[in-house]
Amino acid sequence: MITSGDMSAVFQALAHESRRAMLDILKAKPGLPVGELARHFDVSRIAVMNHLSVLEKAGLVVSEKVGRTRRLYLNAVPIRQIQERWLDTYSETFAGKLTSIKAMAEQAARQRDD
Repeated sequence: MITSGDMSAVFQALAHESRRAMLDILKAKPGLPVGELARHFDVSRIAVMNHLSVLEKAGLVVSEKVGRTRRLYLNAVPIRQIQERWLDTYSETFAGKLTSIKAMAEQAARQRDD
């Protein structure tokens, strides 16, 4: 079970747009080295490292040292634990269907705009 302090750390980490973008990148490219992740952002490498520190403290990012390279991975478990805390079986199914409908509608809108 996720603690209140753990949840606060996750919500704090997710509150910043750049950190959410980092998680999106790591979801798409697991094992990305820190330097390559930093290239996606128009801020200093120190700023990226500070954001990564917040994400790691929240448990949303884990890293693996391979030689001199630090590879980064998304850990979605804390987000899932928060989801499970508030969703029962019925609402999860209902929310999943609504999410699917929303995604299909957004995809249809993008195709229409193209």
